[in-house]
Amino acid sequence: MLGLTLSTDPRWVNIVESNIEEILTDHAWCEQKAATNAITIITLNSELEELVTDLLVVVKEEVDHFQQVHNLIKQRGLTLGRERKDHYVNELYKFMERGGSRTHSLVDRLLFSAMIEARSCERFKVLSENIEDKALAQFYRELMISEAGHYTTFISYARKYGKDINVDERWKQWIAFEASIIANYGTQERVHG
Repeated sequence: MLGLTLSTDPRWVNIVESNIEEILTDHAWCEQKAATNAITIITLNSELEELVTDLLVVVKEEVDHFQQVHNLIKQRGLTLGRERKDHYVNELYKFMERGGSRTHSLVDRLLFSAMIEARSCERFKVLSENIEDKALAQFYRELMISEAGHYTTFISYARKYGKDINVDERWKQWIAFEASIIANYGTQERVHG
């Protein structure tokens, strides 16, 4: 799915189901971080009107998802816990190229963002197809579709602005790197854990 090399083992859902409060808390904070990431891209590239316009839509959707997850937490009588570190995202962040041109930095940040959205989309698909809670299954199916749209936005802009960069080759590097780290995850009730 979305070019990812390794799929999530569906048994990960058994871990998730053992602690719904934890997965929902982690998920809420993932949505907040996704909104913050899009805002950062906007801040660093404010002269790119089309990018800003489209990423503002992404920001609104991510904040809306944060609110939706928070509402689910409240409806279930659970508590939104403290923000969790996302070790998977932190490892991806270290793979971003630094020190190049603004364009190279932008393209790599967009590919970093596309990778996170692709893996989130894949995890939401696994949840939607395997979780016993039918309300959560439907919720994650809807979010899977949204995450796929965000992935498409980020990868499309990487290709648009990376005309002088071999974006497809760099994307292959991202996919290979992601495969090397995701193998270490899938053992916790976290979106990327």
